[in-house]
Amino acid sequence: QVQVVESGGGLVQAGGSLRLSCVASRSSFSFNTMAWYRQAPGKQRESVATITSTGTTNYVESVKGRFTISRDNAKNTVYLQMNSLKVDDTAVYYCNTLRGSYVWGQGTQVTVSS
Repeated sequence: QVQVVESGGGLVQAGGSLRLSCVASRSSFSFNTMAWYRQAPGKQRESVATITSTGTTNYVESVKGRFTISRDNAKNTVYLQMNSLKVDDTAVYYCNTLRGSYVWGQGTQVTVSS
């Protein structure tokens, strides 16, 4: 099974930026559409950004224009650049395939203070 490790979270003030990274354990990563998900306390996990194997991206409306997903297939890594962060972006962020077929990692906590 493919495992992922997320990193890059932290505490930031509203309006600040963070860059998240996710490394997958196998090179088959390059063939999959990857997604960043987030789960806020008391809420269901939601997909916020996706990127296909060829680089086509898609975003949930609430993060459009602020978040950018990218990938480096040579490094089995997907990134999430988050700018203009809002308090509502506070959540644990996870990465996985679009179908959730990898083993879920621990996630990385993002906390945005007002």
